[in-house]
Amino acid sequence: MHGAQPVNSAAPLRTSLIRAALALVVIACGLSLRWYGFPLGLPAFVVKYGGSLLWATMVFLLVGVLLPRLPRAQLAAIAMAMAIALVVELSRLVHTPWLDAFRLTTAGALLLGRIFSLWNLVAYAAGIGFGVWLDRLAAMRGLVGWAKAR
Repeated sequence: MHGAQPVNSAAPLRTSLIRAALALVVIACGLSLRWYGFPLGLPAFVVKYGGSLLWATMVFLLVGVLLPRLPRAQLAAIAMAMAIALVVELSRLVHTPWLDAFRLTTAGALLLGRIFSLWNLVAYAAGIGFGVWLDRLAAMRGLVGWAKAR
């Protein structure tokens, strides 16, 4: 096949590794915001919805780790369409003793949250947009080579 591009099987692996590293940075930022935001005097709005924004950014990046060959637009659609954020937010309307007990733990609060808010859905959409921007930035920097064309 003349003119065919050589298959670079390392590109999806590299893309997944870069996205996984970005997800770890986002997780560290989110935890830092939740743990140190109030002591640093940040407004409650920034701490609450900034954490939600970073959570959705992490979801976008992790979907990208699992599906490295898909373009960003499809990853964003999957992150929203999978309703990860929506399911988590709506789960806050469900109250059972074991679920409420889990929500009182640090892990439960970070993974599921405690209080339902429609504003979280806005923060999730913004977080996915932020994830798309981070992924594009990584592509422009040459970290995710295949993504330049997408």
